[in-house]
Amino acid sequence: MKLQKIGLSALISILATLTIGEFRFIPNSQFKIINSQVLAQTPAQRKAEADRLVQQGIQQFLPSQFQAALQSWQQALIIYQEIKDRQSEGGVLGCLGFAYLSLGDYAKAIEYNQQWLSLAREIKDPQSELLALAYLESAYLFLGDNAKVIEYAQQLLAITREIKDRPIEGKALASLGILYLSVGDYAKAIEYTQQWLALAREIKDRQSEVKALESLANAYDSLGDYAKAIEYTQQSLASAREIKDPQIEVKALGNLGLAYNSLGDYAKAIEYAQQSLVIAREIKNRTHEGRALGILGIAYINLGDYAKAIKYAQQSLAIAREIKDRDFEEMALSSLGRAYSSLGDYAKAIEYAQQSLAIAREIKSPSMEWRTLTYLGGYLLGSGNFPAAEKTLLDSIKISESLRAGLDDANKVPIFETQTYPYLILQRFFIGQKKTNDALEIAERGRARAFVELLASRLAPSASVTTTINPPNIQQIQQIAKEQNATLVEYSIVYEAVYIWVIKPTGEITFRSISPTFFGINLREATEQTRVSAATGRRGLNEQDTALAEMVRGTREELAGLAGDIANKQTANPPASTTANSRIIYPKLQQSYQLLIQPIADLLPTDPNAPIIFIPHQSLFLIPFVALQDPTGQYLIEKHTILTAPSIQILQLTHQLRQKVRQLSLQNNLVVGNPTMPKIGTPPHQLPPLPGSEQEAITIAKILNTRPITGAQATKASIVQQMLKARIIHLATHGLLNEVKRRDLPGAIALAPSGNDDGLLTSSEILDLKLNAELVVLSACNTGRGKLTGDGVLGLSRALISAGVSSIIVSLWLVPDEPTAELMAEFYRQLQRNPNKAQALRQAMLMTMKMHPTPQDWAAFTLIGEAE
Repeated sequence: MKLQKIGLSALISILATLTIGEFRFIPNSQFKIINSQVLAQTPAQRKAEADRLVQQGIQQFLPSQFQAALQSWQQALIIYQEIKDRQSEGGVLGCLGFAYLSLGDYAKAIEYNQQWLSLAREIKDPQSELLALAYLESAYLFLGDNAKVIEYAQQLLAITREIKDRPIEGKALASLGILYLSVGDYAKAIEYTQQWLALAREIKDRQSEVKALESLANAYDSLGDYAKAIEYTQQSLASAREIKDPQIEVKALGNLGLAYNSLGDYAKAIEYAQQSLVIAREIKNRTHEGRALGILGIAYINLGDYAKAIKYAQQSLAIAREIKDRDFEEMALSSLGRAYSSLGDYAKAIEYAQQSLAIAREIKSPSMEWRTLTYLGGYLLGSGNFPAAEKTLLDSIKISESLRAGLDDANKVPIFETQTYPYLILQRFFIGQKKTNDALEIAERGRARAFVELLASRLAPSASVTTTINPPNIQQIQQIAKEQNATLVEYSIVYEAVYIWVIKPTGEITFRSISPTFFGINLREATEQTRVSAATGRRGLNEQDTALAEMVRGTREELAGLAGDIANKQTANPPASTTANSRIIYPKLQQSYQLLIQPIADLLPTDPNAPIIFIPHQSLFLIPFVALQDPTGQYLIEKHTILTAPSIQILQLTHQLRQKVRQLSLQNNLVVGNPTMPKIGTPPHQLPPLPGSEQEAITIAKILNTRPITGAQATKASIVQQMLKARIIHLATHGLLNEVKRRDLPGAIALAPSGNDDGLLTSSEILDLKLNAELVVLSACNTGRGKLTGDGVLGLSRALISAGVSSIIVSLWLVPDEPTAELMAEFYRQLQRNPNKAQALRQAMLMTMKMHPTPQDWAAFTLIGEAE
């Protein structure tokens, strides 16, 4: 067994040259006695005999006379213990621990190294303590006890810092980064690797710097953040070329090939993989030659050139088996499975996937096991083995959820983007099996999970942001509908169809689905796309609803009156027609109604005051449900009271938020309008003032019996402090979408800058607040939009709910001043008469519609969260 396979081999090699007692440990078990002298008939004579036995053991160990060597060292150990030579006793304990580790007897290795560690601590020998910890860590690594490995690695790091050995500290940090990455704790992997990178740069260790950059790229790749993975890999590549290290260069080129494959840029993936292949063959590096061939295979699968893909994957597989590299062998097998699946040969695909799965489990790689199970589930579906497919896909989901457990919110979202397949495929499978309730559970299980866990952690002080919350089952979903006293409508876009579940307050659940022919999609082609996506692992979140996204875009453009949003646009494009009562007809709004509402219209409540809560999916978050038109031209808000939510389980949590807020009995209301505007952009330019928003704030403040805060008084520092104590918060100012992004979260609210800030209250800053408001109204543009992800919309609305707000009103596009001011004033007047926020907003929309009939003027706002 080679010690090079030990996880901390690089660290051990350095530590192994440290003097320990009278022995000097040298790599590969070469030991020598230093300055030993034999003094007859004295304790020193016995020590000399022990020293001779140690030397004898070394000479026996080198030619593999292991038992004889162990016997010699055992005899030496007894003598050292008898003469109380603690330093030498530690040295021979290290010999025995090292030997048993090399022989693969990990129990004995742990036993002797534990004794050595205890002795080193007793005699305060930090160098021996370091080496004992390194050997213990290695033993537990071989045993697969990751918890113990990390425990000893942490102890080892603490000692390196205590003795101020910076290079060894770097090695310890590197090892911890690799350990945490291997167990799927990406946040900690990044944390320790960032420390390693900083240390490497501080001590000007270019080799370690390059390796740290490579490790960071691997961590972000595992998270699905391919842009950051590429950023760090490009830095690694530049440094490798600067220090003329072809081994690191060839690896970086291969990593870029993998990252661009994941991003869907297959031309670049092939370009970098080819460069890697050329260098690998020049330097005769079989590992990276096989890896480059494997990356080429993946790229050609994604391009649909399966013959080339199989050729490259077979070559990669042959090299992987030749050099006994299990990681790359698994990658090649996985590619072959995908290629044969795409050709319709499910028997071969399953065969290769099962081989791939065996390797993933053997090397204990949960991310590899998740990916392989997902592919295998797709192949089993294709072959018609439905029971096995169901079990396999559910196993895949369990592993994906374990990979997200322990991550913080920022890292849960991107990794989920790479894990959507089994949720989508299982929904489709369950619908095909007429198990519509099972499909609903999976649909709910696969949305807004990071949001749910973040919000749950805020509600329960004892919980952490990394807490995993179980998704709701059917009985709990029914209970949430009853608790809300509302009809819930959950949408799910699954490749070739739109699935809709209607859950009534009684608990009755009805399922409907929309045929892809609505979009002009051929069902057979769409089904093939589903199968290929499942089989090949192509990223499907943005691909699968392209036609639907086009419809959503068309609807929004029709409302805005142009292709995209332009500030201060007041009127829409001329309508295609009018009804007999002169009601304007908007074709795209009717098309959206036909798709999303018509199939379930008979299930919706007839009482216009009975709430309907829509739970959109993907691009449907951008749909203005209130403005959808039926065939007669009537808007949906005229018939129903409407709210939206990111998921059914979020409703349960916002309800808990509302109950918490009620207990506080806050009385303060905060109204802000037209603050002195901050500067944005490069070069910086000041946002234009909003005099209409100032008048809006003055009007609303009177209704709420408070003082409006405007102009220079509305500083970010002051407003944030007042937000913490407010029951209702109304902000009439500029809302920014993509202009400001912090911690990868889009969105900001413009407030007046002060000497210590820029005046921009960002989504990431809101996320860190602890608010107790029952309602926040963002009377600004685009405040309900953000980054569309599998976790919902990342932006201001998500940040506010996560900060503790149970109800928010936000906008879906740029809103005109005058109609917005009228709508908001009417909303608060209605709220004074009726505390139901959803009904108050509906009445405000109906009143505004009379004076401003185009939906662009009154339909932008949506209520998310609690109605009461």
